[in-house]
Amino acid sequence: MLRLEARPQPSAGWSYASPLLALVITVVIGVLLFVLLGKDPVRGLQIFFWEPIKSPYALSELMVKATPLLIIALGLAVCFRSNVWNIGAEGQYLIGAIFASGVALSAGPSTSGWIVVPVLLAGVLGGMLWGGITALLRDRFNANEILVSLMLVYVAIQVLNYLVYGPWKDPQGFNFPQTKTFESAAQIPRLMEGSRVNIGLLLALVGVGLVWVFLFRTYSGFAQQVGGLAPAAARYAGFSSRKALWVALLTSGGAAGLAGALEVAGPIGQLTPHVPVGYGFAAIIVAFVGRLHPVGIVFSAILMSMFYIGGELAQSRLGLPRSITGVFQGLLLFALLACDTLIAYRIVWKRS
Repeated sequence: MLRLEARPQPSAGWSYASPLLALVITVVIGVLLFVLLGKDPVRGLQIFFWEPIKSPYALSELMVKATPLLIIALGLAVCFRSNVWNIGAEGQYLIGAIFASGVALSAGPSTSGWIVVPVLLAGVLGGMLWGGITALLRDRFNANEILVSLMLVYVAIQVLNYLVYGPWKDPQGFNFPQTKTFESAAQIPRLMEGSRVNIGLLLALVGVGLVWVFLFRTYSGFAQQVGGLAPAAARYAGFSSRKALWVALLTSGGAAGLAGALEVAGPIGQLTPHVPVGYGFAAIIVAFVGRLHPVGIVFSAILMSMFYIGGELAQSRLGLPRSITGVFQGLLLFALLACDTLIAYRIVWKRS
């Protein structure tokens, strides 16, 4: 019979092979799902894995989707490597979008394009503020950061709804719950004509380099990771667990807030109730599929973006429900959790 046997030490090979195997399992289960729903599985796979990359325009839309996922996941990687479980990046993303919108709405027709800088900084500040609430409650009252950060997501949603249905509602918007469209000066500059890709992509790639340097080439990054892997050793070495907590949550909160600012001042161009699309939750999967490594997160963000675009196309072309995107995301996560078992265990055959 097949049994799991503990390895003498974790397998380095399986730590990299596990995400690939999880993707294969997700695809296989996806094919079975298409068959059960009476859809052509080949066409289904084509929509999810070929349509998002088949043309320059499709690639540009893929980059638009990948940018916020990449930025949020980079911040979460710092958190998770520090053993701080920030599950509320969606709320920090929303508050960042709200803060950025507040600055963007102050712009007029004659405002300089440099207002984009305070718009983005406001988003970072908003995300850090929301992440800081979790850090404060964990630091002062030992509250569980998982529950606190998750519950703050719903508070952020209610703040968003209050603003777009109330004081920030566009009086000329035909009673739709949304702000007025931001002035062109307050919108994020695009990288090329005919494409929605903006400077957020460049900021995300710069963030990859900064997070890599911080985690693997600085003393502070080393202290963060030691605190996550071995808290007792960190205390013995004199590393501050309080500092690690605040750095982790402020970093991830600021990254999520930046993503929110880039989204409302970029592709959307205004604040609406539809800003929360689950990027903060999907970025958790992105971070773990990328093995909490900045370079790996780049590829996992692209993969998750393909799921988003494929899910949208599956609705219009195959008549599948909107939830198909979440199904593929969940399949990938559970497959990854199952495959990660092979890092610490190996499958052996033993006779009864």
